[in-house]
Order: sequence, then C-alpha cells, then structure tokens
Amino acid sequence: MTSRPAQTPQLRDLVLLRRVRDRIDRHYAEPLDVEALARGVNMSAGHLSRQFRRAYGESPYSYLMTRRIERAMTLLRRGDLSVTDVCFTVGCSSLGTFSTRFTELVGVPPSVYRREEAHATAGMPACVAKQVTRPIRNREAPAPEPHLA
Repeated sequence: MTSRPAQTPQLRDLVLLRRVRDRIDRHYAEPLDVEALARGVNMSAGHLSRQFRRAYGESPYSYLMTRRIERAMTLLRRGDLSVTDVCFTVGCSSLGTFSTRFTELVGVPPSVYRREEAHATAGMPACVAKQVTRPIRNREAPAPEPHLA
C-alpha cells in the first residue's frame, strides 16, 4: 500500500486559490464578494486576499472586475445592448463604478468603446478576438496624450 505525501500548506493554498479563481470565472455576473469567496474555501478574507495577490498579482476584486470588463467588451461590440444593460448583465450594480473601471482598463469609456469598436472583430475567430481585445491587467490603460495645436 502506497501513501501520498501530505500536501504542503503552500500547495494546499494554491489549490484553494485556483478554486476561487475558477468560481470567479464561472460566476462573474453574480454578486460575489471576498468574504463569500473566502468562506467557500474556509479562509479568512484577509488571508485569501493576500494569498490571491501573491499568486496572481492582483486582488480577488480586481480579478473579478477584469472578468466583468472582458465580458462587457464583448457585449458592447455586439451592439444590441445599452451601456446600462451591459453593466447590469455582467454583474455590476453601479453604472458609475462600471464606467470608471472600464475606462481604467480599456482606455476609453464604455459608450465610446461601443460606438468605435462595434466592427473591430468582424470576421475574426472568437479565440483571436478574445486575445486582441483583452483589457490591460494589473496596470491601467495609459491616458491619451493631449493633442497640441
């Protein structure tokens, strides 16, 4: 009979962090908070936040908002929903917070993105479009430089 060696605490935490990340990926449109995510893996919210940032380079909330913005970008390019509808569809409860975070990650407000990027991925395979349109993670989009006349 062979026995498996016991997992180290770090490896055990990584497994739990992956579960949290997978839950965020699957349920991004649902109301999620760090407390609920932490309870789901029997960690404190503080420990989860620290370990998640150490493993993935950003907080669980930031990761969740990035997922929501990625989905919002797709819906806005489709063009059949208003910015407000997209905001609530992806799980945001505040249009102001959604617009601010969208602008930080993408570099333009959602209304401008909807208007200007509607046909940006036409004819492009979905897997390529996802890579090309991925929002900037861990850094905000650079502010556009002013045009001096």
